[in-house]
Amino acid sequence: MESSDVQRGRGRSPFDLIMNQIRRKRTTSDRKSTSGRFLSRQAESGGLPEDREAEEERDGAGVVPGPTDPAESVCDMGWGRVCVFVKRLGKRADSRTLSLAHCDLTATDVLELATLLPSLSLLEEMDLSWNELIGGCLRSLTSHLQNVGGLRTLRLSCCRLTADDITALGEALKCVPVLEVLDLSWNAGIGGSALQGIVGKLHPTLRELNLVACQLTETDATILGGIVSVLPRLCVFDASCNPLLAHTQTDAEDGSMSKTEPGKGSVWGLGGLVSSLSHTPSLTTLRLHDCGLTTQSLGLLGGSFHCLRSLCQLDLSCNKGVAGGLSLLSPHLALLSHLGGLDLHLCCLTHTDLQALIQALPSLTELTELDLSSNKEVGGVVSDIVSALPLSQIKLLPLNGCSLNQESLSALALAMPYLQCIDVSWSKMVGGRLALLLEALQPSATQELRLSSCDLTTDDLLHLAVVCKRGVLSSLRVLDLSYNGGVGEEGWCGLLGEGGLGSLEELDLSLRPLTSKPSLLTSNPSPLTWLPTLLSAFPHLPALTRLSLQRWTLTAQVHTHTHTHTH
Repeated sequence: MESSDVQRGRGRSPFDLIMNQIRRKRTTSDRKSTSGRFLSRQAESGGLPEDREAEEERDGAGVVPGPTDPAESVCDMGWGRVCVFVKRLGKRADSRTLSLAHCDLTATDVLELATLLPSLSLLEEMDLSWNELIGGCLRSLTSHLQNVGGLRTLRLSCCRLTADDITALGEALKCVPVLEVLDLSWNAGIGGSALQGIVGKLHPTLRELNLVACQLTETDATILGGIVSVLPRLCVFDASCNPLLAHTQTDAEDGSMSKTEPGKGSVWGLGGLVSSLSHTPSLTTLRLHDCGLTTQSLGLLGGSFHCLRSLCQLDLSCNKGVAGGLSLLSPHLALLSHLGGLDLHLCCLTHTDLQALIQALPSLTELTELDLSSNKEVGGVVSDIVSALPLSQIKLLPLNGCSLNQESLSALALAMPYLQCIDVSWSKMVGGRLALLLEALQPSATQELRLSSCDLTTDDLLHLAVVCKRGVLSSLRVLDLSYNGGVGEEGWCGLLGEGGLGSLEELDLSLRPLTSKPSLLTSNPSPLTWLPTLLSAFPHLPALTRLSLQRWTLTAQVHTHTHTHTH
């Protein structure tokens, strides 16, 4: 017996012998709860000898394993470390995709990840977004990017990146020659010339560049021009939420430099970028939402459209400085024969702007989405807009916050059969006239119906209930009826009791803050009578994932009634 034990112990380290005695006294459940760090050590060594012996005994005694390839063993150990690291963060390991967004990564985690990259040679996508603690230490990771030369997607949004991080990234980009997607959005530290660190470093393979909310300035616009000019395959460019991007500096009378106001002054802050777009003939999506665009910016941008004939999506929304200047852009829209989506919401468009747009709409034969919401002047020209659109293919035409009138609703009814998403929120004219729109709906076409703050009445909801019962809204996924305090209990019960909303995922029945006080419950009924109806409707809403009932009053009496009902 002793000689047998000696033979079995031959070749082992003292540590293995000690661990053997310890593990013999531990239960199987205890072994499974070993800490991540200890598991990592096991992975590196290929597991503890005792476990291997137990497996050998189960598989058959006396079977002598053949020689193991050292390179293969090293690879297995490295992958084991990757699995342990990723599992510790609540994720699953994948040899081609590393998604560690929202993982609260620290500088130490980044260092450990860097040592794991040699075991991820097949990696194609890396997402470290929304880890704000890794800002300032990106160099420790980028210095190892040569181990993942096949990387195609790199996302680093909201990581508090610094100028040094961008410089380090630029130095490492030569190691990832097939990179196609780079997302640096929501990193305020990038603004102010930090982008200079990647000028000339990106490869022509890049197809998507996202720089949303990076506090970019007019100086950065010029730098971006240098970056974009060498990206002939670029398809998606998003520089949204950079309100200083199109602003520039002009000489004041005293010789100092001063910022121009939106809608005024020079356009040279954006000129370097826009002129470089002529080198991106493959561009399909251009987003400049809330970039401080001016009327002069529109003229400059329109002049580049002859080089952007592949453009499918154009977002110029939330640029109030373009008001009165759409006539400088509209004549060039005809060059965008493939334009499918145009977003101009919240641009303070004037009647003259809208007339210029209406003249250009017939030439946009592939247009499927037009967003003119939150422009009050739109309400007076809805009829002209609908007449100019290719109605049979329009899927999205939101008109919320557009001061709609009776004529507007009649014109919109013509487009209703084709729309997938209908939004007329904040239009008081809809109240008492909802039937006009509902009767125009076609079965299974509408996916979203938003009627927030429309002064809806009880009769309006009863009409909606009838439409639901007919199955017209069987494909509806989103229904927003919030801020309609004038609806009586009969209306809520009628809608919730008729069914026909089997695909509904989101339902909002919230009240506006000012009408939630007990003294106003005459216009906003307590859920006492219709809450049980809602509970009874749940079995007929199998897809429902979000229900909002904000500011309704749930009294003790209602609670007791509901408790009795549910039991």
